[in-house]
Amino acid sequence: MDLTIHRPQGTCVRTGRPFLPGETFYSVLVRDQGTLGRVDVSAGAWEGPPAGAIAWWRSRYPDATEPEPRLAPVDVLLDALEELGDAPDESAVRYLLALHLVRRRVLRILDGRPGGDDALVLVCRRREREYRVPAADVRAASAVADRLAALLWSGEAA
Repeated sequence: MDLTIHRPQGTCVRTGRPFLPGETFYSVLVRDQGTLGRVDVSAGAWEGPPAGAIAWWRSRYPDATEPEPRLAPVDVLLDALEELGDAPDESAVRYLLALHLVRRRVLRILDGRPGGDDALVLVCRRREREYRVPAADVRAASAVADRLAALLWSGEAA
């Protein structure tokens, strides 16, 4: 399943005021009659995510003069996965990066899990090697999201 998240609507859903270029705002994914919808709220009107929110994040409204951010090349992401290694302070970033590479079909999860632990065993045909990535708790790590965005996206918007 590929999930499409639409671009910001351009106005705050609570105030009706248009966003200014470079303005900070919050986006929320909500269920709306069996589908996922996006709601954008200005920083001044933000009171936290609404009940039933699936996800939320802080963004900056794009400036027409800024270049669009581009997804980092696959080889750069694989290099980052290898460089993060087994450092415990980078385990959440490495785990999320590995899942992203699975989603992009760069890595494939092998059926077996040697050792019976919660590590993902992944294979990469591009580099003809396996990766073992321990599962990490990423629920309360906003810094992890910032690190991952910096790895995934190029340009100022990252």
